[in-house]
Amino acid sequence: MLSESQNIEYKETWRDEYLKWICGFANAQGGCIYIGVNDNKEIIGLSESKKLMEDIPNKIVNYLGIVADVNLLIENDKEYIEIVVSPSNMPIAYKGAYHYRSGSTKQELKGTALQQFIMEKMGHSWDDIPVYGATIDDIDRDAIDFFLRCSIKAGRMNEQEVDASTEDVLRNLGLYTKNGELKNAAILLFGKHVEQFFPAAKFKIGRFHTDESDLIIQDVIEGNIITMTSRVVDVLRTKYLISPIHYEGMQRVEQLEIPEPALRELLYNAISHKDYTGPAIQMRVYDRSVELWNFGLLPKQLTPADLMRKHSSYPRNHNIANVFFKAGFVESWGRGFKKIQEEFNRANMPLPTIEENGGGVTATIVRKTIEDIINENVGNEGVNEGVNDDNVGVNVGVNDDNVGVNVGVNDDNVGVNVGVNDDNVGVNVGVNVGNVSESELTERQRFIITAIRSNPYVTGKQMSETLSVTQRTVERDLAVMQKAGIIRREGSDKAGIWVVLEMLK
Repeated sequence: MLSESQNIEYKETWRDEYLKWICGFANAQGGCIYIGVNDNKEIIGLSESKKLMEDIPNKIVNYLGIVADVNLLIENDKEYIEIVVSPSNMPIAYKGAYHYRSGSTKQELKGTALQQFIMEKMGHSWDDIPVYGATIDDIDRDAIDFFLRCSIKAGRMNEQEVDASTEDVLRNLGLYTKNGELKNAAILLFGKHVEQFFPAAKFKIGRFHTDESDLIIQDVIEGNIITMTSRVVDVLRTKYLISPIHYEGMQRVEQLEIPEPALRELLYNAISHKDYTGPAIQMRVYDRSVELWNFGLLPKQLTPADLMRKHSSYPRNHNIANVFFKAGFVESWGRGFKKIQEEFNRANMPLPTIEENGGGVTATIVRKTIEDIINENVGNEGVNEGVNDDNVGVNVGVNDDNVGVNVGVNDDNVGVNVGVNDDNVGVNVGVNVGNVSESELTERQRFIITAIRSNPYVTGKQMSETLSVTQRTVERDLAVMQKAGIIRREGSDKAGIWVVLEMLK
């Protein structure tokens, strides 16, 4: 015999309370209960098996309203009973209570869990529920127009729909109930003041060094979820993630350190699949990783490993998923993580890891080190140029014949290298950032790093006074070290902080 699991239960004798277990199997994936078998899977037999063969089927029908197969089995002259329960398409109650088989235990469903269970069994989702008191005046027309533009661009709506009324758009998207009330999804997607109806519909971002005890800065993005992903990406690009500069020919490119199409796909998944009865979506940005967590476990049909393989789509919020599909944000075939794989492979980055924890799902992305970024963008080929207001740091790449010029000028003319070979002449003037280490920094730059580590809020003026140099000189050093990826400014010029990147050797 198999061990107890989500589909198998062993009981030594029959008690009427075991109807709760049958109820739990019917509400879940079905299963079998064996009567006359102990927890060690040993058959101990039944003394009243014939009577039970009559009583059990009748009690199942009378108390639960379902029919189960009840079989009499014999082994080594010992009789025991097998009760085979099929999953029910309708919610099943025992004396007014709803039970559910999860793992090898039985749970009584209550509150929000019961509400979601009943809706799911009836083919509905949480975002189908009407928002009592909400009217068309609570809908933001700008959000509607944003959706229409995205949908038309994605080829999932005709261009003539751009002038459709707000009410027609909502009705065509199925965001009204049969009684003419706005659904939860309507307010979440297009509401003017979403937080008034759903206080937990927020996206929180925090910047930490190595653990949650070291919070540096944070942001909370509120409002309708149709534009939330774009707003989150804008904040990440501005304050939290690196956009290394490189050149394709003479074209300057600032590409986000995490492949943006993959990042957006992860954000769309978190927003559309979130259980909005729980806490806000949270993104933790650490020195070496980014963790994206949304409340709500995976559908019972999927495991974290399944997400990286071909799988069907099981949306938690059907209406939100439908609107995201029509806007061109997501596919409806469970292909989202396939796209994420392709983007991370193209960027030569490890795939995100997915796990369930804290009642939700976490996607963890490993960030590239500064050495990785520098090696990718400052190599032996190509053209790289980065000019600031002081004309500090001009990079023109070197080809296989060592032809080219690299110039990086500061007040101290730091690091001058001139090289001549038999075939061509190459001149390199300035700071070589191809292999950054503290030993290659000037004494003043090493002092600046020490000062920042001691006080992230230190100002250029304070450092210039300590060093007995002009503030302009310190600012040039700061610019050079930012360019090299040694330090980074986080936050505003006045209230922000300096961060020495831990990846520096």
